[in-house]
Amino acid sequence: MRVVIVTESFPPDVNGVAHCALQTARHLVDRGHAPVVVAPAPAPGNKPDADAPCPVVHVPSLPLPGYPQVRVALPSRRLAATLIEHRADVVHLASPFVLGVRGMAAAARFGTPAVAVYQTDLAGYARTYMGAGEAAAWRRIRSVHGAADLTLAPSSAALRDLETHGVPRVELWPRGVDTERFRPDRRDEALRRELAPNGELIVGYVGRLAPEKQVELLAGACGLEGVRVVVVGDGPSRPGLEQALPGAVFLGRRTGDDLARVFASFDVFAHTGPFETFCQTVQEAMASGLPVVAPAAGGPLDLVAHGHTGLLVPPRDTSAVRDAVRALAADAGLRAAFGAAGRATVEGRTWAAVGDQLIGHYANVLAARRTAVAA
Repeated sequence: MRVVIVTESFPPDVNGVAHCALQTARHLVDRGHAPVVVAPAPAPGNKPDADAPCPVVHVPSLPLPGYPQVRVALPSRRLAATLIEHRADVVHLASPFVLGVRGMAAAARFGTPAVAVYQTDLAGYARTYMGAGEAAAWRRIRSVHGAADLTLAPSSAALRDLETHGVPRVELWPRGVDTERFRPDRRDEALRRELAPNGELIVGYVGRLAPEKQVELLAGACGLEGVRVVVVGDGPSRPGLEQALPGAVFLGRRTGDDLARVFASFDVFAHTGPFETFCQTVQEAMASGLPVVAPAAGGPLDLVAHGHTGLLVPPRDTSAVRDAVRALAADAGLRAAFGAAGRATVEGRTWAAVGDQLIGHYANVLAARRTAVAA
């Protein structure tokens, strides 16, 4: 198949949309298909990913006001030209918002089937950043995804949200995890001594530092005796979080094997954001053999088995996060049992396995189009 992947983000960006688009392109190449990626151009000074597995067409972009790490694509003829030149069989729309909307319009204009991957809780972001606008966000989601031949939701919670808000033709497609990179034996005792010189229990967070992630909910855990909170990631909320989380260590952005080493050196992984459609860092923590504390909302509901691989807590509840961390800190046996169960749970969730599922979705969409034309 000849596939054009239209994505709102791609490496060198570091986020879930970029990572999933990269893994999708890699898997398509591995299976003998021919993908091309269309993505916003990276910020000046940021070199495109030299390890991209296929051609990448960059369209002009500008930084999102107030959040310069996010690039927004400008109108460009390159997108439509790529669909024509590549003779696309399928257009894959990764978290369509700006560039993806134009990709959907181009696919419709050329009669090319489109598969839209829902990845970003725009309605939740509207509540967080604007205090309103949730209804308008759902209207946009419904308009974009309603035009697709198929929408793929990453979790059962996301699937329910889409169906509840009137999005048709939705199926489940989860995310894979690199169990070779993220594994318990990458634990680094020298790093642990650096992060917790007095032998503290290390509670880690990995992700963007932005308002919707609500990382400030770790403040209660910072106050626990014998606990050291370590924050990995960057974003506009970092200066405020450095004030809100006394004693926490901020490592900035980490990637690749370095990130895997950091993950495995934690004792507990804590995620705080209530707007996750999937939550890839929870899977990476589980692959690293860590017990997980996460909100009982969105993607973590599919990933964390409460009382078996971790603890689910009420969203937006600092005390609940603190109490869950305290319970795990007090019981090394429970941490070990949760961590081992988490690793066993994700061992079959490889990118190859979920990539094959995606190719199956493409094939079904193409078959449905052929049937419709024949009728």
